[in-house]
Amino acid sequence: MKNTLIDLNNHLFAQLERLSDEDLKGENLREEIDRSKSVTQISSQIIANARLALDAQLAANELTIGRKLPEMLENKNG
Repeated sequence: MKNTLIDLNNHLFAQLERLSDEDLKGENLREEIDRSKSVTQISSQIIANARLALDAQLAANELTIGRKLPEMLENKNG
């Protein structure tokens, strides 16, 4: 599985679009809201993990240990 923070951002916007669907009603709307809550919780953990990796890299740079970004923060798509 090769997901990036850019992929996460796209996924979050797609989820927002699904929630904005005016035709979504009743049980289908409740299911989508529950799904959105789950996506939000997982996304928050992914973002917190990326923030920790970035903070560690910034600290390493201050100590001149290295200058390579953590792999999870590298943009390998271009």
